[in-house]
Amino acid sequence: MKQPIDIGVLFSRSGSYDRLGEACSEGAMGAIEAVNADPARRIRFRVAERDPAGRIEAYAPLCADLLVTEGVRHVVGCITSWSRKDVIPVLEKHGGLLWYPAPYEGFEANEHVVYLNAAPNQHLVPLVAHVAARYGRDAFLVGSNYIWGWEMNRIARDLVADAGGEVRGERYLALGDTDVGRLVAEIRATAPDFVLNNLIGPSSYAFYEAYAALGRDDERFRPERRPIVSCNLTEAELPSIAPFGDGHLSSLPFVHDGAPGPRSSFEAAAHAAVTVLADAIEAVGTDEPSAVRRAMGAGIRQTALGPIRVDPLTQHTALPVRIARVRGEGFEVLEESRGRVEPDPYLSHYDPVATFRPSLRLVK
Repeated sequence: MKQPIDIGVLFSRSGSYDRLGEACSEGAMGAIEAVNADPARRIRFRVAERDPAGRIEAYAPLCADLLVTEGVRHVVGCITSWSRKDVIPVLEKHGGLLWYPAPYEGFEANEHVVYLNAAPNQHLVPLVAHVAARYGRDAFLVGSNYIWGWEMNRIARDLVADAGGEVRGERYLALGDTDVGRLVAEIRATAPDFVLNNLIGPSSYAFYEAYAALGRDDERFRPERRPIVSCNLTEAELPSIAPFGDGHLSSLPFVHDGAPGPRSSFEAAAHAAVTVLADAIEAVGTDEPSAVRRAMGAGIRQTALGPIRVDPLTQHTALPVRIARVRGEGFEVLEESRGRVEPDPYLSHYDPVATFRPSLRLVK
């Protein structure tokens, strides 16, 4: 008889970023089904699922409902940093653990969160280094008007300066806003070497379409000359921007190669979260969060993201790094790390000279 373990799933499968929520939900549910069907497993998961529908005010109450009413101790959930930060006080109050599968802006390490996707040293730093060496150092920064956009662009300003470049503009749109005409006009006027896109959902889709129209009108803005680069664009959203995304770049830990299983890094990270959780529970014989935290960092875990390691100190994950180019509804990998890159959420080990040496200008 398998031991039943309650687990919460908290993703917005409807609302403005439903494609990302659906991908994460599919990853988590797929892993739960795999655990429950595996005769070698000693546990089985009982699922309680909630859909905040992209409404920020819904996350904390629904997380509390999962922890208190449903009695779960572990929640796989949240996409935006806004939602993650909103549920942390609830997790702290009730002793829960959030398994977070989205890339994020770093500068956080909470004992109630396990970070399964990339931190800045695993996405933004290698991405800026890649484009600075190949396209130029000057950037235009765009983002949705909330934590992810603000913080990613704050870090990017420093990285561009370290590379010897200049930020030629920085603009934000409200979540869900698709009026990108003024934004694109300003990019045309300033002609940066690349555009860092931290928009999400429909705002991002509208931006890719408008930028493609700009490239047809002005060849200087073709992706092979001035690409849009992102740290949160995955296969889950490529159908929404096809064919306008072709040629643009993304930094991500997982690229779907056509094999059965997860089809995007969001889906793969959510799947990996459940796998690591199941392994840890079986290792200690309980789902008590403090015991799970001690067990989850013990060695390499075989997951949908490949072999990964959760750092027991920061609860961030050592992951591969890949820079990839959009090709239709998939990616072509251009550059990848040799093995896993250790997480550095506070960029405490970041070395600008080592990172940008090929593109630094000599000063006499």
